[in-house]
Amino acid sequence: MDMDIKERPRRVCFYGRVSTEHEAQTNALENQMEWYQELLKKNENWTLEGTYIDKGITGTMAKKRPNFIRMINDASKGGFDLIVTREVCRFARNTVDTLEYTRKLKKWGVEVFFVNDNIWTFDNDGELRLSIMAALAQEESRKVSERVIAGQQISRKKGVLYGNGNILGYKLVRHIDEDGKWNPAENTYEIVPEQAETVKLIYDLFCNGMGYTKICKELERRRRKNGVGEISWCASKIGRILHNKTYAGYKGYGKSYTTDYLDHSRTQNLEKDTYQYIKGDWEAIVSEEQWNRVQKMCEKKVKTVGNRTMGKKETDNVWLNKLRCSCDAHSKYRKNKWRTNKKTGEIVFGYQCYSQVNKGSYKFRKANGLPTEGYCSIPMVGEWKLEFMAKVLLQALWVDRRGAVREAVEMIKACYTEDNSSVDKLAEASVRAEIQKYEKRLENLLEMRIDGEIGKEEYIRLKRETEEKLAESNMQLLNFRKDDEKIESLEMKLHKMEAAMEQYIDFSQKTIPREILDKLLVQVIPYEGGKFQWIFNLLGDDNTFMCGVDGRKNTPIFSSFSKDLPVFQTCTGGDRK
Repeated sequence: MDMDIKERPRRVCFYGRVSTEHEAQTNALENQMEWYQELLKKNENWTLEGTYIDKGITGTMAKKRPNFIRMINDASKGGFDLIVTREVCRFARNTVDTLEYTRKLKKWGVEVFFVNDNIWTFDNDGELRLSIMAALAQEESRKVSERVIAGQQISRKKGVLYGNGNILGYKLVRHIDEDGKWNPAENTYEIVPEQAETVKLIYDLFCNGMGYTKICKELERRRRKNGVGEISWCASKIGRILHNKTYAGYKGYGKSYTTDYLDHSRTQNLEKDTYQYIKGDWEAIVSEEQWNRVQKMCEKKVKTVGNRTMGKKETDNVWLNKLRCSCDAHSKYRKNKWRTNKKTGEIVFGYQCYSQVNKGSYKFRKANGLPTEGYCSIPMVGEWKLEFMAKVLLQALWVDRRGAVREAVEMIKACYTEDNSSVDKLAEASVRAEIQKYEKRLENLLEMRIDGEIGKEEYIRLKRETEEKLAESNMQLLNFRKDDEKIESLEMKLHKMEAAMEQYIDFSQKTIPREILDKLLVQVIPYEGGKFQWIFNLLGDDNTFMCGVDGRKNTPIFSSFSKDLPVFQTCTGGDRK
């Protein structure tokens, strides 16, 4: 770059950063900014437009430095045309970030001047020299990371107490020696009585058989405050307290580790056997015996897959797999016992957002005078409503079901010949499907009788007809196993298969077959006001519909909020087809 170009009038900003907030580093930063002011005086063509400083923040990831990002945003708006920083390692210790941002700034007409390295990014060799210096800065970061890890290992041997003391039940006591110097190896904890009582209560409630969610509700009912002084609890907080051996008087090491020295990201160490525990010098809140008892109780509630522990198994419940809440957490749902029918004793089930289960509901917190922001207010969903809406929607959307069956039968007919044993297997499978259909129908008839949906005489008549068909199908199944079975014609077998498949897609029963729902239904999203978003995958495309249902189980009223939904805008249970 020509000297006259460098000496033209420039609108300048300064950028500085220190990686810790220690006093020595802070003073160094102040000295650095004074140095910049002296530099400004020497360059009369510079006009200072602003100063950007990041304190106590790593330089390896630019996105973690708020003032750096603010500077880049201001540059994109034309706030200045020259950034002056002392050296490359102050700008970034990540080669990719350094080059990415300097190239981006160059497009906006903004140059960067690294004073100590004497690099101007608009020079012909500017990017080459910058790449070399950025690579050296990144390598230095790697070496620093290795030194920090080695230092941590030494600190563990000395029993240094890590952390900022942000733990419920204790406050951190920093040790200052006679010379006024802080010695982290002598740090300890001091009990905070009111908080310690809360910790003891959590351990006692759990030992008495109460689960995480019930403990949260009990703490909120008793208006117990968490570590930041709020009456707000969730299952994850309870879990962390119950697994923290600090409460039994131990220092714990190796619970997490850094995965990348560039972004300083940390991940939890799931191999608990590798944790290191050293006895501390502070008063325990719970006994070691109780802590060990709690760990054994927790182990019984989870299963281990590889090195991961999970608290629940996979479910084949279609609604648990498909329901997602519209609240901020977009949580899955849990199946709960809603109520019991007083007349029949039948248990009625509902589904509740897991965010409410873990954190508490909007309704509960409002009733108890607690803050409600960020808490789910979607009501529990009755299972019968989901079954009813699914039935109405699929009846409306899949009108030509019998046409699909006939097409399937024609495909089978084209693929198999009279002497093909696969046809026999398909025919036998269709009979088995018939048997399952009739057995399910008997169960549904009994439920309808219990709910009072059909009278005694009609129940007896339908039950008898179904049992006769079931017996007939069972007899057909036995015939397949006889050696002297007479080979039926291909047309007869195909006819039986068609009949079985038509029964399978007959949506006149109380529930839609799970296999069909699992295949066609993508997701169900409950909203405020009793509205539901249903997403189906039909012919390879996602189709979305909004609807709702009101009324009682025996007299439901379906409402459609989608103009393109081919069903009545409002229909009752009797209107279903």
